[in-house]
Amino acid sequence: MKTIEPYSGFEQGPIRPPSEAASLLIRISRNCPWNLCTFCNLYKGTTFSIRPVQHVLQDIDTLRFYTDSIHTATKTGQHLSQHELMGLSPNGKHADIVALQAALSFDANGMKSIFIQDGNSLIIKPDDIIQIVRHLSQSFPQVDRITSYARSQTISKISDNHLAQMADAGLNRIHIGMESGSDKVLKRIRKGVDKATHIIAGQKVKRAGMQLSEYFMPGLGGKSLSAENAMETADTLNQINPDFIRLRTLAIPPGAPLFKAYQEGSFDKLGEVDTARELLTWLANLHGINTTIRSDHVLNLFPEIEGKLPEDKDKMMQVIHTFLGLSAYEQMLFCIGRRTNRIASINDLNSPVHRRNAIDICTRLGATVDNYDTVIDSIVQRFI
Repeated sequence: MKTIEPYSGFEQGPIRPPSEAASLLIRISRNCPWNLCTFCNLYKGTTFSIRPVQHVLQDIDTLRFYTDSIHTATKTGQHLSQHELMGLSPNGKHADIVALQAALSFDANGMKSIFIQDGNSLIIKPDDIIQIVRHLSQSFPQVDRITSYARSQTISKISDNHLAQMADAGLNRIHIGMESGSDKVLKRIRKGVDKATHIIAGQKVKRAGMQLSEYFMPGLGGKSLSAENAMETADTLNQINPDFIRLRTLAIPPGAPLFKAYQEGSFDKLGEVDTARELLTWLANLHGINTTIRSDHVLNLFPEIEGKLPEDKDKMMQVIHTFLGLSAYEQMLFCIGRRTNRIASINDLNSPVHRRNAIDICTRLGATVDNYDTVIDSIVQRFI
């Protein structure tokens, strides 16, 4: 008989999507079971493991204890001090400080959403995740959304019946890091999935009645596969019709295998202008879908590329057309200004104050039209 590891208290993992910033984080697995993608260093050097279901259920019960305690005190007009809160114990012995802090944050954010961690939670047994999600739904009935990351390869192997049961239990949104729809790009970055499987998985999630967020990574194919990355990804998304497409422009963290390839010159990384051209090609090739595009990450150059397809497509494309129509010097001012928070949009170039701030930071950083992509690489490293 396999020995179950002892319960060591409430756990939270290292990552969640920006759209889940207000969510309660419930960890059911640790790290990433694939962990071979060349652009990612988050889980390198770690070991994947699945937490025992009993431990996850205990986490949920502990959270419920703390949120109930907070609400009871509020209803009776009490104001519990930090010391009093730390004295609350779900087991009559000692407080779980990590769980208490999570409960306080969850309560402060309205208790509307829960995100299941880590990188590919649906890899656990379907019956186990159904049990966990159902317990979450029963423990926090006011929650509107329960969400998880999942790999396309994993979803493709889950039966439609099990996915439907997960949705019925309360799992109503899946985030998939598609990254690219190009088989050439996917093979190069060791994603462990192909275009056809991305399509199968996306369609299965939609068929189960869950919302689907697909992530696209402009620049992932480098210069040699830029057009392919744009057009094949657009074609993949056209066949899936996800609820959301979220942009995550490529940035290469030190420690990721792709960083070494970039340093050695075997990966021809795109600069800002070429990435903008790839985005334009991608947008131009999105057809026949009703989806919402979100540019909800600091790595994206254009926060204005947000909207609903098809009605906002021309507006989003015009942002890029305007940028590409600028002189090289103006493009530099905008890019450096955006990356250093001196400029929020292209229109800010017409503001004397914002323009002066952009010129000043370019001078301070030694940025020129010939080297500003290199300068931006060093700036972006601070974000990742």
